[in-house]
Amino acid sequence: MIGSQAHARGIELRVARMDLGDALPAAGDLGGLVVMGGPMNVGEDAAYPHLAAEDALLAEAAADGIPVLGVCLGSQLLASALGARVFKGPSLEIGIGEITLTADGERDPVLGGEGSAAPAAPVLQWHHHTFDLPPGCVRLASSRAYENEAFRLGDRVYGIQFHPEIDAPLLRGWTPHLPEGVTIDEVAHARAARAGRDLISRFFDLAGRAGPS
Repeated sequence: MIGSQAHARGIELRVARMDLGDALPAAGDLGGLVVMGGPMNVGEDAAYPHLAAEDALLAEAAADGIPVLGVCLGSQLLASALGARVFKGPSLEIGIGEITLTADGERDPVLGGEGSAAPAAPVLQWHHHTFDLPPGCVRLASSRAYENEAFRLGDRVYGIQFHPEIDAPLLRGWTPHLPEGVTIDEVAHARAARAGRDLISRFFDLAGRAGPS
């Protein structure tokens, strides 16, 4: 979903797989930064040395005002980079769920969206860790289990705990890896995918207006 929405706007994406040894891009070379999820957790630097480098890059990008979108682990790394505690939450949150936007979230141009702000939205979740709200950030959304589902720093740096990027083909690729007993209803996922597509679209529109070219 992220790739298709970027390409639709003529935005060139460079994919860097840090876990496969790709070189870390320099913040000064970036027009924007999207940091995705993974099976590892913040603090596992000994097993995954690239995490510390990603943390440092996120801190620099946020300080430089570069548009940032952190997704799942990416949001946890962003929270850590901004000085927040990241920790294991009370329960695994997985499958189609619902987030509730805060008042700030309903007004937010990415989470709420002009003319489409609603107090609740369907999302796809898969995480067991969470974080405190980083200093200076605005909470945008919560779920029943987790207080911090989305936050914003300034006007272009976003962390979101859920997965807006999962389209139908990617969901089919995920399905064999879901924990035993967990199923994701296709109709419910279609609603979450539409909401995710709109969120990603609004982020790229905002980044294109406010961020470097």
